[in-house]
Amino acid sequence: MFEPAVAPGKALFVAGHGAGSHMNHPGMLKLSEVLRGRGFDVVRFNFLYREKGAGPPDRMPKLQACFSAVAGRARHEIPGKKLIIGGRSMGGRVASMLAAEGFACDGLLLLAYPLHPAGKPERPRDTHLSSIKVPVLCINGTRDALCRKDLMSTAIADLGWDMHWLEGKDHSFPVTAEVGELAARWLAGFDSIT
Repeated sequence: MFEPAVAPGKALFVAGHGAGSHMNHPGMLKLSEVLRGRGFDVVRFNFLYREKGAGPPDRMPKLQACFSAVAGRARHEIPGKKLIIGGRSMGGRVASMLAAEGFACDGLLLLAYPLHPAGKPERPRDTHLSSIKVPVLCINGTRDALCRKDLMSTAIADLGWDMHWLEGKDHSFPVTAEVGELAARWLAGFDSIT
C-alpha cells in the first residue's frame, strides 16, 4: 500500500493516484522516476478502496483520512525534508482539500487537477482553493475535459499558483522530462517562496 522511493532529495513528495488508477500504474511509476531524478523523494500509495480491489472511490473524508495517514507516516519515516503533497487528478484534489483544511505541509504538486466533472464545467470544485496557504505547482493539459483553462484561470487568478499548461494535452497527459523540469524549477525557487 505504501512504497517510498528514497534518494538524497530536498523534498518528500507524497503522491496520490487518480480515481481509476493505482500506485503501480505506469503513469505513477513514471512520475516517481522523473521526480526522483530532480530533487524529490517520492512516496506512492493506494487509497483504501483500491487496496480492496475494483469499485468506486471512497467518499472524500475517507480519502482524506487515508492520505493524511500516509503523509504522516512518510514524514515520520523520512524526516528533515520539505513535505509536498499532491498527485494526479483525484489524488491531487484530495491533497488540495487537506491543505485547505490546514494539513501541515510545505507545498502542493498537482497534475491534471480535476476542477469540474467531465462535461460539467458548470459544477466547479473550487470553493476550497482560496483557503490553501502553501505554494502550489499545478500542471494541466489545455485539452483536459475535467479542467477548462478559462475556468481554472479565473478560479486561481489571485491565489499566486504556479500554473502550467501543456499545449494540446488532455487529462491523461504522459509524465515527461518537461514535467520534471517544471517541478525541479519550482522546487529550486522554493526557499524564496516559503
